Amino acid sequence: MVDDPYLFGAIAAANSLSDIYAMGATPIAMLSFAGFPRGKLPWEALGEILRGGADKAREAGVDVVGGHTVDDPEPKAGYAVIGTLHPDHIISNATGRPGDILVLTKPLGSGILSTAIKQGRLDQSAIDQVVEVMAELNKSAADAMLEVGVNACTDVTGFGLLGHLHEMAKGSGLAAHLDAGAVPILPRVLDLIAEGVVPGGTRNNEGYMAPFVEWDDAVGQSLRTALADAQTSGGLVIAVEENKAAALIAALKSRGTQAAARIGRLVEGPAGTMTVGE
Repeated sequence: MVDDPYLFGAIAAANSLSDIYAMGATPIAMLSFAGFPRGKLPWEALGEILRGGADKAREAGVDVVGGHTVDDPEPKAGYAVIGTLHPDHIISNATGRPGDILVLTKPLGSGILSTAIKQGRLDQSAIDQVVEVMAELNKSAADAMLEVGVNACTDVTGFGLLGHLHEMAKGSGLAAHLDAGAVPILPRVLDLIAEGVVPGGTRNNEGYMAPFVEWDDAVGQSLRTALADAQTSGGLVIAVEENKAAALIAALKSRGTQAAARIGRLVEGPAGTMTVGE
């Protein structure tokens, strides 16, 4: 997804840490997994992948304490992350309440832009921007939600915003309303979608979510696709009581998260369904 092996490893580590942060937990150790095409890429590239992951782990305050590497036709990198939290203070993705405000902490579009990178369609500044988003830890966002106190949270990864919000709403026994125009989208994403630059995972998400989503006619097709875009190391979607929403957004902004956008709310309705307005 990126050509720089160091950044490849760093993004893999940031992505792996997100599940810990989404639960309000503190990571304490990481184990690495790497697949590497022996004889097809230089060994130095493997070293850089592992160094990128180790540096990102240190940024999170933990160490990579072991792992495993296998011969693989394609390079792969991932991590198992161990964290701790008090059992009375778990932040679940299934405990939202009616009326909760939904807040998103990173812009969408990494799946579209990663595909554009593979096709040679992005200049270096656009590549740098999406890499910065993917490599950013969700630690600051997690710290903000722990400070304010929230009802539910999930990270946005392969199922896209719609898919992960569907899981949150269904688990909470609620529906959701999304304000599409309020969702932050990375530059060029909508134009690239219009040009047909869409990964297969995003198309799969669109198909899976179709029975659960009612669209306002004003929401254009490119924006609909962006909301289903399969993310790598996306942000957190946080469900917070309305009277705490302003405090959460202020706490996120003070910590410099990529976004702090109020994008909708949880509502009474058929569990897991969504309405999406302009």
